[in-house]
Amino acid sequence: MLRSPRQLPALARSRPHRSTSVDGALNSHPREGGWRPEAHGDHNGSAATPGSTVHPRVSRPAAVRLPAPYPATVPILVETHPAFADHLTGPGHPERPARLHAVELGLASSDVEVVRATPRPARREELERVHTPVYLDAMQRFCAAGGGALDGDTEASSGSWDAALLGAGAGVDAIERLGRGEATAAFVAVRPPGHHATPTTAMGFCLINNVAVAAAALASSGERVLIVDYDAHHGNGTQDAFYTDSRVTYVSLHEWPLYPGTGWLDQTGEGAGAGETVNIPLPARATGDVYLAAFDTVIAPLAARVAPTWLIISAGFDAHRADPLTGLALSSGDYGELTARLATLVPAGRLLVMLEGGYDLQALADSTASTISALGGATMLPEPLTSGGPGRELVDAAARLHSR
Repeated sequence: MLRSPRQLPALARSRPHRSTSVDGALNSHPREGGWRPEAHGDHNGSAATPGSTVHPRVSRPAAVRLPAPYPATVPILVETHPAFADHLTGPGHPERPARLHAVELGLASSDVEVVRATPRPARREELERVHTPVYLDAMQRFCAAGGGALDGDTEASSGSWDAALLGAGAGVDAIERLGRGEATAAFVAVRPPGHHATPTTAMGFCLINNVAVAAAALASSGERVLIVDYDAHHGNGTQDAFYTDSRVTYVSLHEWPLYPGTGWLDQTGEGAGAGETVNIPLPARATGDVYLAAFDTVIAPLAARVAPTWLIISAGFDAHRADPLTGLALSSGDYGELTARLATLVPAGRLLVMLEGGYDLQALADSTASTISALGGATMLPEPLTSGGPGRELVDAAARLHSR
C-alpha cells in the first residue's frame, strides 16, 4: 500500500558515505570543517566511513553510433565558465569546484563533437520572472559582504553572486544560440546548482533557480515547456515556481523519503497549473529499468498530451549508485539511455540539459560522457544498464493518476 508524505518522515534514512574512485585521487576531498554532515541539507546526514564500498568498474567500450532524433553530425553546444570555480563552499563541502573538472573529463572522453560558447550573466528582468526583487537584492548584498552560511549546508562566498548570475544566464544564452541554429542540443555545466532555490529562499546548495529562469524565459515568449528533473532530490524550487502555471509542465523522478521532503504523488499543481506537476517518488535502490518504465508509461504519454515545444532536463547525476548523498542505484549508462529517449520528445534544436547535482566525481564524469554521447546520437556505456530494483508500483501509481 502506498503511503502519503504525512505517514513518512522527510529524512528517515541514514547510511554510510560511499565513494568510488578509479585513480585514487578523483574523489578525494576533505570532510573536516565547512559543510556539516549532520545538517539537514542536500544529503542524508552521513559521514565518510573508512573502507567505504568501491563499486566494480567496467571497461568503457568505443561509442557506437545509433539512430538519433536529429543528425549526429551536428555538434552539441556546451557552455560553462571559469567563474563557476569562484563559488566557494568551504572545505569538505560536496558541492565543490572539482565537480566541473569531472564534467570536463566526461566531455573529453565522449565521442561527440562539441561547440563551446561563453555564457552571459542573467539580466535582472530574467531573474525576476522567478525570484522576488527583495530576495535578489538580499542575496547580492550578502555575497558582496563576503558571504557565509545561508543555512546548515548552503554556502556563499564573495564570488557566488557573479557565478549565480552566469549560471542563470547560461541557460537563456544556450536557448538563444539553439534558436539561431548553432547546435541541435545544449549541455550547460554550471554551479551553484539551482533546482532547490525557491522564489524567496536559497537552500539545498542552490542560490538562483537556473532551470526555472530558462523555462520562464521560454514561457514568456509563448513556448510550451516540459521540464524533466532526474536529480535524486526533489526540485522543490522548480515545482514552486510553476505550480500554478499552465505554460510549464514539471516532472520529477526522485528518491523519497529524502531531502527536501517534498514531491509526493499528490502534489500535482493548482489553479491554472493543475495537473502540470508530475512527481514520481522512488524508493532507495531503484534502478534504470524503473526510470525507463516511467518514461514509457508517464512521461511519453504526458508529452503527447501537452505537446511541448521545448524540453529542459535538470540533470542531477546523484541518482548514481556511487553517490555519497543518496540511495538510488543508477549507473552512468542509465543516464545515456534515459537522455536518448527524452530527446525524442521535442524537435531538433529544442533541448537544453542543465547540470544539477552529482557528488561522486568518477560517477559524474562517466554520467556526463554517457549523457553528452546520447545527445549527439551515440551510445556510450561506461557501465552497464541496471535493472531489478524496486519502485515500479510508484511509477504505475503516477501513470494512473495522470491518465485521468
